[in-house]
Amino acid sequence: MKTESKLEKVFASGNLAVTSECGPPRGSLPNHVREKGKYLEGVVDAINVTDNQTAMVRMSSLAASVLLKQEGLNPLLQMVTRDRNRLAMQADIIGAYALGIDTMLCLSGDHTQFGDHPMAANVHDIDSIQLIQMVKAMRDEGKFQGGADIKGPPKMFIGAAANPFADPFELRVLRLAKKIAAGADFIQTQCIFNVDKFEKWMEQVRAHGLHKKCYIMAGVTPMKSVGAGRYMKNKVPGMDVPQELVDRMGAVPKEKQPEEGIAICVETIERLKKIEGVAGFHIMAIDWEEKVKEIVDRAGLLPRPQV
Repeated sequence: MKTESKLEKVFASGNLAVTSECGPPRGSLPNHVREKGKYLEGVVDAINVTDNQTAMVRMSSLAASVLLKQEGLNPLLQMVTRDRNRLAMQADIIGAYALGIDTMLCLSGDHTQFGDHPMAANVHDIDSIQLIQMVKAMRDEGKFQGGADIKGPPKMFIGAAANPFADPFELRVLRLAKKIAAGADFIQTQCIFNVDKFEKWMEQVRAHGLHKKCYIMAGVTPMKSVGAGRYMKNKVPGMDVPQELVDRMGAVPKEKQPEEGIAICVETIERLKKIEGVAGFHIMAIDWEEKVKEIVDRAGLLPRPQV
């Protein structure tokens, strides 16, 4: 599918694509979004704008995406099925496209019990795979899910997420295959620390030929501290942080740990580059956007291609 998405053009050019994240603020702070965006200007090909991340109320992904678009950046609109029914989602999709946003990521979203409104209803009128199908039908068939024609279909480049580390491991690739069959054009994975296990997942991906049907972006996250490493290892479901990385972080003085975390992240990217089927990198430097340029530069991914 040819769209106007810069991210799609980078993939099509054969270059490794790079994306990062901009978490919207918990308030009406447009300059907060602009400042985060500035750190990523010229550094990445698209910027994920999270949608009430961790089930905490934040500025809407659509509003923050528009602010980034106004700054000449390329927002990647995230949309979770947790908070809206299909009418609201379709309305936001055509609204986003009307405002120049042409790339999106379809997600289920964290359960509300993990956020600051545990009493809130989880909508999940449709799931993330049905959301992918819906966006694809809107784009390719010009049809709302109810069957009516769309005047001016949204030509979205459609993304989805994948977690190579969640249990049961043997079903991970089958779920990925469902998302690709539903219409996902690209995939961003959960943060990778256990590269050996990710390599096994990619072997299965290649065995099913999925790397030829979809662009797969390997997700990486720089650790700020040994405490962050321990937390991700022990408290975050679906994350796989090898003990040797936690030990490595703990072996350096506290003030040097952020530097060590960045070094590990760069080394991880270098290893991932060698894996057949990896089409790019998604760098999740949460509230650490100022370090993304250093990571991208040290990993040999600058300058970004002009497409």
